[in-house]
Amino acid sequence: MELPLSDISDREILDARPARNSLDVDRPYEFLVEPERGADGLIEHVATIFLVNRECSFRCLMCDLWKNTTVKSVPVGAIPQQIDYALERSPKAQHAKLYNSGNFFDAKAIPKEDWPAIVERVRGFKSVIVENHPKLCGDGCFEFRDMLAVHGVELEIALGLETVHPEVLPRLNKQMTAEDFAFAAEKLIAAGIRLRTFILLRPPFLSEEEGIEWALKSIEFAFEAGVSCCSVVGTRAGNGIMEQLENDGLFQSPQLSSLEDVQERGLNLGVGRVFIDTWDAQQFTNCVECAEQRIQRIADMNLSQQVIARIKCQICGAG
Repeated sequence: MELPLSDISDREILDARPARNSLDVDRPYEFLVEPERGADGLIEHVATIFLVNRECSFRCLMCDLWKNTTVKSVPVGAIPQQIDYALERSPKAQHAKLYNSGNFFDAKAIPKEDWPAIVERVRGFKSVIVENHPKLCGDGCFEFRDMLAVHGVELEIALGLETVHPEVLPRLNKQMTAEDFAFAAEKLIAAGIRLRTFILLRPPFLSEEEGIEWALKSIEFAFEAGVSCCSVVGTRAGNGIMEQLENDGLFQSPQLSSLEDVQERGLNLGVGRVFIDTWDAQQFTNCVECAEQRIQRIADMNLSQQVIARIKCQICGAG
């Protein structure tokens, strides 16, 4: 696919947006508990809480997470209350993900005044995973790490790499380079903070084959930077500007077979964990005959971290 003649601006991204969702700042917009294979090989349960807070200041081209954020900062006390709401209604888990559709260490999103209350609520977990932009990884990461460590809780940070394609990454409007990612990773790992990253499969401006190739190159780059886990996300429409790119022939979501290819080849590297995000994965195939089985196979490989024989389908030819 061809790149657009010029970068797409914040204004164009904002103008293309549909409506934001209606939210209650006293409750997370979603929460769940699911099994995950850890770096130690154990399969344990992770409580993921999707917090409502102020929108990320970065206007990434492909992002639709802003739909579940607020325009203004949430009041002090709202985030701990959201965590309480989720944990009171969730089964027991060994690890917690506090995902806030942006950057945990952005004080306009997660008030620093709430850190002690947050730590108090997660003190029973083995680890806490938060998400953050590589350029916002400052002293706050180390301060929060130390607050958790008092209770024997490990901090892990999820950094979005997306892609190392030298022309596509700048066009995603993420305001960072692959070098910025590597610098942040080196600093955090040296401080004893475990890292995971998000990789996009087939971001805008790439063909299906290029999408697979650059997802694998991005996984290799992340592992070389010291990341212990790569979570691959199929790029999808839904934020307005992506539909425009789709109409212009500059974007198309990946096929389910490409998710399978990247997972298998990523696992065969034998370096670190490779997860495929199965959320709404049905949209990547039109075959009702095999979709459910193939997505379940991906989920099983997420847990086993071993390649499993492919599902064969006489309808669509998969396998």
